[in-house]
Amino acid sequence: MIIGVPKEIKNNENRVALTPAGVSEMKKHGHTVYVQATAGLGSGFGDDEYANAGAVVLGTIEEVYAIAEMIIKVKEPIASEYPLIKKDQLLFTYFHFASSEPLTHAMLEKGAVCLAYETVEKADRSLPLLVPMSEVAGRMAIQQGAKYLEKPLKGRGILLGGVPGVPPAKVLVLGGGIVGTQAAKMAAGLGAQVTIMDLSLPRLRYLDDIMPANVNTEMSNHYNITKAIATADLIVGAVLIPGAKAPHLITRDMLKLMRPGTVVVDVAVDQGGCIETCTPTTHENPTFIIDDIVHYCVANMPGAVPYTSTLALTNATLPYAVQLANKGWKKACNENEELKKGLNIANGKILYKGVAEAWNLPFNEELVLTNAQC
Repeated sequence: MIIGVPKEIKNNENRVALTPAGVSEMKKHGHTVYVQATAGLGSGFGDDEYANAGAVVLGTIEEVYAIAEMIIKVKEPIASEYPLIKKDQLLFTYFHFASSEPLTHAMLEKGAVCLAYETVEKADRSLPLLVPMSEVAGRMAIQQGAKYLEKPLKGRGILLGGVPGVPPAKVLVLGGGIVGTQAAKMAAGLGAQVTIMDLSLPRLRYLDDIMPANVNTEMSNHYNITKAIATADLIVGAVLIPGAKAPHLITRDMLKLMRPGTVVVDVAVDQGGCIETCTPTTHENPTFIIDDIVHYCVANMPGAVPYTSTLALTNATLPYAVQLANKGWKKACNENEELKKGLNIANGKILYKGVAEAWNLPFNEELVLTNAQC
């Protein structure tokens, strides 16, 4: 198969979808890999490393899209890329369709095959291609939140861990999944007083067992959230419904319950956000203030630590990418249920229910069954 790796052009996105080691692995299986010039520089990989691994380096993004049968990316295509996508071209990347109606319609109209990292799902319901970036984002949420609590950055002027004789900051984590667990661990390690909320009692029992003494668990409901935000210094939104929009757990009206300078970090913003007032920002302009509350809503947080993030991501995605290249998407999805669940759009049809529901569009279950027989 002919594989293309374009340079990421989303604002301050420095990750790359395939490392030189990944190119070497693809070449070992007999595939041809085209990499756009400077695609890996942000992650620390030069064009010469790709060439030495067996890739053909092309000068422009247009050349990469034109020649490739499968495009491997990190982030979803942006508007300037839409015209470059060909009918039946396989795109393997993060899409988060439920947070972007224009992207959804564009991919339907182009007739592309869209296999989304974030909905590839194992039998135990874990999301293997979302986990590594969730781990990075969860840890970064505390790192960034601690920074924006500083007074020059409009925060409350609180040191997360406090000092002897002065209490530490209070951190509220909404969601006990991968992001929430990593955020709670980081905040606890810095000495904060942490509360983590989730809807699952078994999950809360697990977290209660593994977390240090300065982490408390609590059932997530409107009453408990309303009470907790009144005294929290840093709030991390870490709620995920795979492939669908995140629920709004904190509404605009609830901001008035918080103290001025409170920081909210909505890691779920690329799925619509679990804090109503959050809209996607970039690393260039990461925050905004509403009702004296500092909002950090960067939709590609791991892009700020691209070396770590690229290696973590490609460790997870490469085995699946090899299967897709070796077998073609139909056979690979037929033989691997995990990959099949990653199919969001193909042949101009929506194949993932959460995406269809997000935009009130038809869900084509029959095509899924047809593909399963290919």
